[in-house]
Amino acid sequence: MRKLLVHLHDYRRESVLAPLLKLAESLMDLLVPLVVAAIIDEGIARNDQGIIWGRFALLIGLAVLGMAFSFAAQWMAAKASVGFSTKLRQALFDHIQGLSYRELDALGTDTLITRMTSDISQIQNGLNLALRLLLRSPFIVFGAMVCAFAIDVPSALLFAVAIPLLSLVVFGIMLASIPLFARVQEALDQLLGMTRENLTGVRVIRAFCKERQEVDGFDRVNEALTHMNEHVGRLSALMNPATCLIINIATILLIREGALRVQAGALQQGDVVALYNYMAQIVVELVKLASLIITINRSLACARRVQDMLEIAPSMSYPEALPDKVPVTDEAVRFDHVSFSYTTTGDAALSDIDFVVRRGQTIGIIGGTGSGKTSVVNLVARFYDATLGTVLVDGIDVRAYPAGALVDKIGIVPQRAVLFEGSVRSNLLWGNERASDEELWEALATAQATEVVRGKDGHLDAPIEQGGRNLSGGQRQRLTIARALVKHPEILILDDSASALDFATDLALRRAIANLPGDMTVFIVSQRTSSVRQADQVLVLDDGQLVGTGTHDELMAACEVYQEIYYSQFPEDRPRVGHHATLQEVTA
Repeated sequence: MRKLLVHLHDYRRESVLAPLLKLAESLMDLLVPLVVAAIIDEGIARNDQGIIWGRFALLIGLAVLGMAFSFAAQWMAAKASVGFSTKLRQALFDHIQGLSYRELDALGTDTLITRMTSDISQIQNGLNLALRLLLRSPFIVFGAMVCAFAIDVPSALLFAVAIPLLSLVVFGIMLASIPLFARVQEALDQLLGMTRENLTGVRVIRAFCKERQEVDGFDRVNEALTHMNEHVGRLSALMNPATCLIINIATILLIREGALRVQAGALQQGDVVALYNYMAQIVVELVKLASLIITINRSLACARRVQDMLEIAPSMSYPEALPDKVPVTDEAVRFDHVSFSYTTTGDAALSDIDFVVRRGQTIGIIGGTGSGKTSVVNLVARFYDATLGTVLVDGIDVRAYPAGALVDKIGIVPQRAVLFEGSVRSNLLWGNERASDEELWEALATAQATEVVRGKDGHLDAPIEQGGRNLSGGQRQRLTIARALVKHPEILILDDSASALDFATDLALRRAIANLPGDMTVFIVSQRTSSVRQADQVLVLDDGQLVGTGTHDELMAACEVYQEIYYSQFPEDRPRVGHHATLQEVTA
């Protein structure tokens, strides 16, 4: 928690004044029983109306002052807790943005969302209550005990016995419940993950009539969370009856002892009322303290989870600047015996990949599902670091590029077309925020998306819903391609980004990209041989290994994996059994 408290730096004044103002309010509360005792012993006993009305006015004054202190403390605490949670949420978001894909894969989206929302909200609530009550309740408890000893020592000894017993109960339940609150938040992560998965895949669930199974699965997870919350609730619920039992027993003994002392003439009636009021104040404050401790326990569990997230160090580091000596080379990308795995203990996704791409070439990457195609282009952009070997871009190790410098060279169109809520223009400007309308239309034309945009009201200002829900799959893909082209990248990566396009649009797209001016290097990741057929070089991957490199014709003559992929898509071209196919027949 200490590492999180640095975000309270700008709210130090509020963090100090809030508890001090609550202490001032509690001091007003502690004076009330003494004033009431004076009304009874000096005013009512002597039938002195002046004393009665004077003490009554004093009570009104104490109430007004206490209310003013309370309002001011509440405002200070709210300002500090809301400001703290805002800064903490921003710091966590910034930290998550700095994590590499490896850490994000390990953590999972559901955990990150819970940390950003539920956990920080719990921390905010806990801080707010702590600033207002964490000092106030103990101050009144011990202040009431001190006042009780000032009134009558024998009667006050009951306070000295009751308060340690109450503390034992409160802190014992607190220590038992802290780890349980952490388990509840973990269970909430799991429930959130299932909810997100169901909402994201609702169409698939309905298509396969799996609603009942998913509802049953959700019920099981939800019931487990409910049982866990009930268990924690039952444990926490012991606090109020246990504390009330001790206080009530102490109150009974106090009244009995007070009556005996009054009868013996050692104590006045007003003093007994004051002692009873102090005992009542202790009851109220300990109930508040019990509730406060429960909330703080939950907040501390959430704070540990957030702190654990902030302590995760990114696995990637970046130098401040490029090396002084930058090699002059026509190599756009080189993989030098590269191996890669997504986890430190998992199987290799890529094994000993070695190839060179010249500047301006178009490279096709093809292979079956799970062969490692996306892994290759992820290493080019340094979304992950190679486990073994070296990846070089423009002759420089990708690990030698400063933060952002490598990505500035690369335009990436991922497998899953992702658009953000806004307009067509705002999404395209992600590629280049200074791009003119003319550049946007040029990128749309190259991406074969001109008709898509012109067919919508507002054209470039046409609204895009979250995730591009108001667009078809093909339209989303074309807009994401246009977004990458607006960047005018040196290296363009199309990671299976034409899977939703028909063959004619795919062909027109590839021709338009090929006719772009300059010497842009293009990677086309696809499972269609038609998409990579005209590439200058085709890389064939199988189970993470590079099993073929060359042009379409060369691979048809020498690479069985490529041949199998091709014939699975164009079975009519497969040579007849018993017929010796020539190279011309195979590549016809």
